[in-house]
Amino acid sequence: MNIKTNDKVKIIAGKDRGKEGKVIQVFKKENKIVVEGVNLLKKHLRARKQGEKGQIIELPAPLNASNAKVICPKCGLAVRVAAKEEADVKKRVCKKCKQFID
Repeated sequence: MNIKTNDKVKIIAGKDRGKEGKVIQVFKKENKIVVEGVNLLKKHLRARKQGEKGQIIELPAPLNASNAKVICPKCGLAVRVAAKEEADVKKRVCKKCKQFID
């Protein structure tokens, strides 16, 4: 998976197509990511104490990593990411401007 935590991504498929956000969490085994402000679910919370009110909160749910593209910090476009080795260290590279992402 070429997406890491704190990357800025653009959603390319699904109900939130076109939205951009920062990656909060990455689940590598499930190939899923959680993006801030995207794929929001409403969760109903029951009142715990007498006199307290219940509430509805919105929280971002995981979505498949294949539905998101990394936004290159150099060229500002949603791009595919390649891997190149430089000095025995694997780095991510933008496919359009050929600049290193991290």
